[in-house]
Amino acid sequence: MAHTDLAAVSEVRCALREFLRYRWRAEPAEVAELLLSELVTNALIHTRHGAVVTLSVASAGLRVEVRDFVSGLPPSYVPDADDGTHGRGLFLVESLADAWGVGAHALGKVVWFELHGERP
Repeated sequence: MAHTDLAAVSEVRCALREFLRYRWRAEPAEVAELLLSELVTNALIHTRHGAVVTLSVASAGLRVEVRDFVSGLPPSYVPDADDGTHGRGLFLVESLADAWGVGAHALGKVVWFELHGERP
């Protein structure tokens, strides 16, 4: 995905929806779509170097990873009421995911989240 191709966000959401269709219940799948959208949008806007998405479903739940290719961890940010919709992506991930984190790599980082126990 290239930085200028924010249309890729909807394509990734659609791919996740198809991946989860028979593996996951509808409501948590919608949460997963929202959180994935936030992470991919952040990667495309803030790094300008594209992203790679990895999905896995196991008995413990769903894990989604979004890897970008720019070093440095995302800054901690608490949105306020005057920000409109800006700056709420990681706040949503923190609020809705069962677990989440950021891992630094030699080239870039991986931001991930997990949702547990919602298989059909």
